Amino acid sequence: MGRRRGIMSERLKEELAKELGFYDVVQREGWGGIRAKDAGNMVKLAIEMAERQLAGKR
Repeated sequence: MGRRRGIMSERLKEELAKELGFYDVVQREGWGGIRAKDAGNMVKLAIEMAERQLAGKR
């Protein structure tokens, strides 16, 4: 089975990591180096951003 493509672009993930304050870890260790809590917060923030964007289009 092939590797599944991610939903978030690399640019968006980097932007979220910078906003949440753990981009330095990503630069040093890659995405595998972040804590599960940080990954969860990143997904939560991405969802909040998408919801705000959708609400503005209605």
